[in-house]
Amino acid sequence: MANPDSGQETSQQDLTDGQTDKLNLLIDLVGELVIASASASLLSHKSGQTALAEANSVVSQLVESIRDAALQMRMVKIGATFERIQGLARDEAKKFAKEIDIALTGAETELDKSVVEKVSAPLLHLVRNALAHGIEPADVRLEHDKPATGRIELNAYHDSASIVIEVVDDGAGLDLKAIQAEATEKGLLQPEQAYSDEEIINLIFEPGFSGQASGMDEVKKSVTALRGAVTVSSTAGAGTCFSIRLPLTLAIIDGFLTGVAKSSYVIPLDAVVECLELANINADRDYINLRGEVLPYVRLREIFEVPGEQPTRENVVVVQYAGQKAGIVVDQLLGEFQTVIKPLSTLFRHMRGIGGSTILGSGEVALILDVQALITRCARNEEQQAEGNRGLHRLEMH
Repeated sequence: MANPDSGQETSQQDLTDGQTDKLNLLIDLVGELVIASASASLLSHKSGQTALAEANSVVSQLVESIRDAALQMRMVKIGATFERIQGLARDEAKKFAKEIDIALTGAETELDKSVVEKVSAPLLHLVRNALAHGIEPADVRLEHDKPATGRIELNAYHDSASIVIEVVDDGAGLDLKAIQAEATEKGLLQPEQAYSDEEIINLIFEPGFSGQASGMDEVKKSVTALRGAVTVSSTAGAGTCFSIRLPLTLAIIDGFLTGVAKSSYVIPLDAVVECLELANINADRDYINLRGEVLPYVRLREIFEVPGEQPTRENVVVVQYAGQKAGIVVDQLLGEFQTVIKPLSTLFRHMRGIGGSTILGSGEVALILDVQALITRCARNEEQQAEGNRGLHRLEMH
């Protein structure tokens, strides 16, 4: 006999899906409204009419309020996703004959519904991987003076305009020697070269890498598609922590517009710390002294091969991501504005440093910078320079 409530549940699900479609349409329309508002604002300023500029300012404020309200409607708590993964993980643990305790923290943390839906699969993969390869059998744990019951934590919290989701286990940790051996066998590492622990650990994200962290390339690909980043830290015998950092929304953000020659670039406003005007930056170095702090920087002109002569005076936008700072050198600072994120064509999917595009009020297309990728580039350049200095010092010593 059919369940009398099943039809009601199906209708409720259909209603939810219908509401989601309507909400997505609303977000799209608000995005077009933001672009139209920017265009109207530009024209009103060019007209020089004070009354028109004031009226447009009121409209812009209303558009911003509508944008915030529409985006808030699409925000959902991550707790439901955590609880679903918790239930699935308990079933998986029985297959592996392992005892686990799954702790949830930050279930009230909110983010865009579309982000929640797309990050669910990577999170589940990380938890399954922790069960299969991280958490040891009860007898092994007892031999190492650990509780027989393993522990997996799902944590979520806000950091600036990003959300950080962590999958932590108290298992055996990653076997760096095994990872290095497999990577060397596959030709990913040179046998005679020395590598840091971080470099070895990050190899698990390489396509086709197997071992105790299989499928991590798909996890990274899914997170990168959400304009996010995934990092991992591990301690032998103590466990592993995977950290996923994601934007709160994929639709509309506050941006900081910059210019290089005739090209325009948008930096997500939540990543901007401060702006500096500098004259005659030494072209032989890629860092500046920021109040006693060494700040590495990159020139957008060089990264994207923008034609034209370098101006006498340049500007540095100091950005921050996950606790790391770097400078982005541009020609002009054009101010804050709301921006609608448009996905890049597949032709540009391999371009590093670009997270999307947007349409300006003038109708021109501007590229949205991937701050995380640029900071990583700065850090890599700094490490290479430091390694070069160490090599030079060794030569001088001999």
